Amino acid sequence: MEEIIQEKISADHLLYVSLKYTKTCDVIVNLILRWRKMIEKSISEISKHAKKKKKISSIPDNPKGQIELIRKLMKKDQNFIDVIDMYEMFRKIEELRKERIGEFRKNVTLKVIYKGEEISINLEKLKIYAEKLEKFITSTKQFLLS
Repeated sequence: MEEIIQEKISADHLLYVSLKYTKTCDVIVNLILRWRKMIEKSISEISKHAKKKKKISSIPDNPKGQIELIRKLMKKDQNFIDVIDMYEMFRKIEELRKERIGEFRKNVTLKVIYKGEEISINLEKLKIYAEKLEKFITSTKQFLLS
């Protein structure tokens, strides 16, 4: 849990300090990569905990298998499922086609094409992601303490 919280603190700094002053798409990408790392760590810890509590028999080696496992374990928590959907995009962020709009300005936006859809990632969208991730961390903490 300690490592997950450390990742969250670093991500919050990128969102609320670095992005505020630099307003570049590179900071947005780095923030998403930081969130991705935090979610991966959470998935790993949840999997280990579920195996220890005998809720699952084995932990899949590949990330796709782990995602499916987590979806089954946490199917009642809609926010958790939303975060897993976000995570699937975050995993591919480096190879997705990106367009930078309004860099160094108040309304900096990173447009990405994901699954044939254009997603505009701006400050408002990042704040929505941050709220969902906050709830995700709470759910993770509750699961690990159960």
